[in-house]
Amino acid sequence: MSDTDTAAWAGLLRVHAALVPVLDRELQTACGLPLTWYDVLLELNSAPDRRLSMGELGAAAVVSRSRVSRVVDQLAADGLVTREGNPDDRRSAYAAITDAGRARLRAAAPVYLAGIERHFTSRMSAAETRTVAAALEKVLAAQRNRA
Repeated sequence: MSDTDTAAWAGLLRVHAALVPVLDRELQTACGLPLTWYDVLLELNSAPDRRLSMGELGAAAVVSRSRVSRVVDQLAADGLVTREGNPDDRRSAYAAITDAGRARLRAAAPVYLAGIERHFTSRMSAAETRTVAAALEKVLAAQRNRA
């Protein structure tokens, strides 16, 4: 492994560790919405029928699989998602975004997107942003193919 490989990995970890708390704080201050909630709402909103099984949500969201159930419970308590039973498998359930959840997501989106631009993409050229996005997608695609 080269020094560049190690530096790339360390840089990814440091950027994630530095920016996630900043984006979380900005979302909570402006919208009362933690970043984990935003992420789960975003995944549900873009899913077919705006719902996912808990397993699918755990795989798609940035929240750990073990934590996704707790986040869904919190979102449900706030009326932003509902839990729906799976008629084909009584052991599993779906999480579905509500109209109130979609409204909160829409209200928070400008804060989230402005934070990404202010703290991340504005630090790179457009070409660098494309390169970073393409490189990270290659890594994710390889992981998806393994699973």
